[in-house]
This record gives sequence, structure tokens and C-alpha cells, in this order.
Amino acid sequence: MELNLKDSVSKVKGVGPKKKELLSHLHIETVEDLLGFFPRKYEDRSQVTSIMEAPFDRDVLICGKVVSRKSSASAYNRKVPLRILVEDNTGSVELVFFNAKYLQNYFLVGQEYVLFGKITLNYGRRQMAHPEFHKLGDKDDVRGILPVYPLTEGITQNQMRSWQMAVKDAAEQVEEWLPNHVVMDNHLCSPAYAIRNIHFPTDTQKVKESRYRMVFEELLVLQTGLFYIKKGRSSQAEGVSIPKTVSVEPFLKQLPFDLTPGQKKVWDEIEQDLAAHKPMNRLVQGDVGSGKTAVAELAMYKAVKGGYQAVMMAPTELLAKQHLASLRRDLEPLGLHVELLSSGTRGKERTRILDELERGKIDVLVGTHAIIQPDVRFRKLGIVITDEQHRFGVNQRALLTEKGQNPNVLVMTATPIPRTLAVILFGDLDISVIDTMPTGRKPIRTYLRYNDARKKVYDFLASQVAEGRQCYVVAPLIEESENLDCRSAEELYEEISKGYPKLRVGLVHGGMKQDEKDAVMEKFAAGAIDILVSTVVIEVGIDVANATVMVIENCERFGLAQLHQLRGRVGRSDKQSHCILICGKETEVAAKRNELMVNSTDGFTIAEEDLKLRGPGEIFGTRQHGLPELNIADLVKHVDILDQVKDVAKDILEEDPYLRDPDNQVLRDKVKKMFGENIQLQL
Repeated sequence: MELNLKDSVSKVKGVGPKKKELLSHLHIETVEDLLGFFPRKYEDRSQVTSIMEAPFDRDVLICGKVVSRKSSASAYNRKVPLRILVEDNTGSVELVFFNAKYLQNYFLVGQEYVLFGKITLNYGRRQMAHPEFHKLGDKDDVRGILPVYPLTEGITQNQMRSWQMAVKDAAEQVEEWLPNHVVMDNHLCSPAYAIRNIHFPTDTQKVKESRYRMVFEELLVLQTGLFYIKKGRSSQAEGVSIPKTVSVEPFLKQLPFDLTPGQKKVWDEIEQDLAAHKPMNRLVQGDVGSGKTAVAELAMYKAVKGGYQAVMMAPTELLAKQHLASLRRDLEPLGLHVELLSSGTRGKERTRILDELERGKIDVLVGTHAIIQPDVRFRKLGIVITDEQHRFGVNQRALLTEKGQNPNVLVMTATPIPRTLAVILFGDLDISVIDTMPTGRKPIRTYLRYNDARKKVYDFLASQVAEGRQCYVVAPLIEESENLDCRSAEELYEEISKGYPKLRVGLVHGGMKQDEKDAVMEKFAAGAIDILVSTVVIEVGIDVANATVMVIENCERFGLAQLHQLRGRVGRSDKQSHCILICGKETEVAAKRNELMVNSTDGFTIAEEDLKLRGPGEIFGTRQHGLPELNIADLVKHVDILDQVKDVAKDILEEDPYLRDPDNQVLRDKVKKMFGENIQLQL
């Protein structure tokens, strides 16, 4: 039966209801989806290696004749394996199978077999445990270049390979959809050729050509969608414009510091955006402590003085309260009315705030997700600011902007993101970076220590407290776990409290109620707690200038970006600050992280390295960013191809802004499929 691309995958031989359900978890619903499900790597089994030349502990393909077979009546006993001696013209290797009574009659003396697996040396004898095997010349011969797919539980590699074989002919139905000049200029093979050689490769060069085509195609769809979204937002109806004549000098005069060069540069970009007649959509990146809040306050002050209201959304109530304190300190003396709205704002207080907001009596509203509720209405919203955007869901920023008539949008993040990735993650935003730190800040000194130095570390904490400082101790777990060899926050709290009874020790973790956490953190901020023992709930959302030491227990359990964020909780004054990494078990990856943390305080360098170690999906989580999941492209490895496709995508959208041209129908369909509800293509 000939299969069509749009046929359900259930028509494929061997795919019953259960397998169909499992395939849906891999987003495979049709024959076309199956063909578009690409291998993550390949095993080269095309070259047979002689037994004596085969390297140890690496997968190799060998071919040899069975010369003897040794088994036992109790072959189901793991201690008595089935042993088969195989030789070629260079030497011999012993195959070892446990629990393999069923194989006794498969291996025939004198028969040649093809075997794939690792050879090890055991008491001077070459052995291969549980290799893949087939008789030489069998239809299931294991030789060739084999694709390895990223599967889900319940589906095997052999099943996926056989299903791909069953739909192989349908690949010929995939037609070229890219313009001829794009194909020629970028030396692309046809999509049918690419699909065929990705799934059924005969040599590595064809695999490279095919993968290049499909990576190019996928990144073109991604970039076209992002440009479309950005263009749609920038070509909206006229936005809120605040002329440059609205002075911010009164605000700048009352600041206890001068703006850094980095802050001035970013403010110039923001002021230019605010004066324009289209809505600002700008991301401000800056390392922890670089002064993003002051820039945001400048923007809010200017908006209010221009006759508008401002709103700022933070991911936690604690962070919202900290913003409230700084906004009231800096803006209220200048006549601005600032209020807080969170899930904890209830009853008459909430009614009062909603009423004053709608009547324009509140100039600046700061809060949590509570401010995107339908009954929160502004009189004249001019600017929307979100802090730590990556902590919000995809549509929350959009819901907030709908509170006004195309208000200006400013997104702040202290998570350093490599520029190439930031362009993708925030493709709808212009990007600014505050790349200088306030004067007088001393670089945080970072040290690596191991379990045997813990007493010295605690003594150091006590000495810092004696000098009037405060300290953090962060653990990866709330309580002890039998499965993980890690120090828990509760265990450390007990240890420090008992060992240093004169110190005031506090404990905060994710298992506590929000008001309990806030109470402990507020005591720490007020100086009533010397040492705060915590899980990563303090990663974002607490600013205590007097804290000068950050101890991170089991640092190998944290990613680089997270370690850098935690370290950024100290070093927020002119006092020398310290970060001590205590490593429990140093793996190869942990060793690289530790070395980088000790030698660098630059968040962008660290972010680049984290990207190389873990990849973008693991760091950011594609879903919360609204970034579509990519099937074959890698945003780190394929940056050069990404640069190529940007020009192609721009040219296509310049000629056909809404992708209405019949020649762009396939691209349009692919963009809609990739972005789903996050894109609304105008018909």
C-alpha cells in the first residue's frame, strides 16, 4: 500500500494503537511527521575491524567464525554465562552472554557472524559482552551507517528504523519549496534527497549535505516567524510617545550616584525609543548589580512626567516588595504615587488600589502576576516593565501590554544570555546591555573548597559576622535524601546553629509558605539574622548590601548560570565579598564549572560556557520562552547558518510581508506549525 505524507502514522506497518500513542509523545501524528523525525547521531558500522586491531572499550564492528561454544544446563544463572569463541585471520575474541540459554542453538560452529559492541581485556583474554549480532549475509545484517533516534520509553531503535524504512518511498513526495535562487546561492540539496539520506545514509558526506539542508530549512522557518512577530509589533498602531523635552534631570539630581557609562548608553537607547511613534520593545540585560533598576526608574519617571502611568511586574512577592521600597525611596520625593498589588492585597485595600489606578491617581504600580487580572485597569498606561522575564509564561507579557493602547515595553533580566541566543529567545525585542558595574564595587573573590575544609569555612563565616557582616549558605536540598549524597539545608542549619551558638542563624526553603519565607528574609534584610541557610529560593529576589559571603554547598549540583546568580547575591557594596564553592563530588563537567567560576566574574563569559556545556534547551526551557522546539538545528553549533538565513528571511518578508504569495504557502504552513498559538498570520 502506497503511503501519502498526510496519512496517519497508524497506517504504517507495525504501528498499532499503543505505538501510535507513544509516537504522539514525540509529536509524530502523520507519515510526514515521521519522515521529519530525525536521528540525533549515527553509528558508523560500515568498516569491519580485525579482532587484534580493534581498540578496547569502543564500539567496533568485527566479523568472525564460531570455533567453539561453551554453555551449561544452568545457563539462566548469571554466574554461568554462555561463552562463544569467535576468530578471524588475526586472532580470537570470546563472546559472553548472561541469561542466554535461548541463544545456545543460534550460534553454529563454523558459521560466520557480524558482531557490534565493545571489546574489553579480561585476564589477558579479549571479550565482548552482549554484542549485537547477525549471521553474515543475513537480511538484518548490522553493517552500515545506522541512525540513532531520540526516543521515548516503549519504542526501540530497531522499531523506529523499520518504520522509517516502511515510509521511505513517501519521501519522494516532498517537493522543493524554497526559491531557486536560495537553493543555488546556499548550495542546498533537495528536501527529498535530504530526508532519504538522513534516514538511510550510505556515506558521511551525504549525511552532512542532508543535515545542512534540513538545519537551514528549520532555522529559516524559525527566523521568518520571529521576524514576522517583531514586524507585526513594530508596525502596530501608533504607540505612546514621550518627547525628549520631558526632562529627567530632577530624578538624576536626587540619585546618590552618577550613572555608569553602561547605564548612560542604555538610557540613551531607551529615551530614543520613548520619543518614537512606535511602541518600544526593548530587553535590558545586565549582570547582577549592574544598575538595571535605576534605568527602569528613569523610564517610569519620564513616562509619568509625560502624562502616563507605569507598571512593573516581578516574579515573586518578595522581589515586588523590594522594588516597591526602592521606587518609593526614589520616586515619591519627586511627587509620584507608587502602590503595590499582589495576591496578598485583599479586601478594601485592593478595591482602593483598583479604583485609584483606574482614575489615574496611582502613577506607578508594582506587583506580581496579580496585576494581569482582568479587573486591573489603568487610566493611561504608558510603559510596562517586567523583571526577570524568563520566569514568566509565554503570554503574560502580552496580557500586561493589553492594559494600555500600545504602551512601551521594557524587559529586564540579570540572567546573562549570549547575544546570538538572546536574538532568538527575544526575537521580538531590541537588545541593550549594561556592560559596566558601579564604581567602588570590588570583584567577588571565589574559592573552591572540599568537604574536609568545612570547619575552616564556618570559622571564616563567624569572623565575618564578628566584623558586622552577614552571610548566605545555600544547599541543593531541603532535607536529607537517601538517594542523593548531598548536604541539606536543614542539616546545615542544625550544624551551624549547634557549632556556633552565638550566631543568629535563619532557615528558608521552598517547602515553607510564602509568608514564612518572606518573614525570615525580611529579618535577614533588617540585620536580625547573621547567617541565612537556604535552598535556591534566594537565587532571585533579595538584596542585602551587608551580606559579604556566599557559601554554596554541593556546588556540583548547580548549573553555571545558577552559580553565577547565587554569587551575585553578595558584592553589592564597597566591602570585599567572597563566594566559597564546596564541592562534594567533582565530575568532569563540575570541574570545568568550578574552574570557570573561580577564574571569571563576567556573566556573559559564564553564559557562553554554560551554553556549550548544557545547550539552550536545558538552560532556558523552550516552552517558557515561547521559543519553538527545534528538531535538527542547534542554536549553538549552527550560529553561522543562522546568520545566513536571517538575510533570506528578511528578503522574503520584504517582498511578501504576510506570506500570502502562493510560492510562500509551504513556508507559511511551516511557520504556523512551528509557532502554533504564538503567531497569528494575517489572512
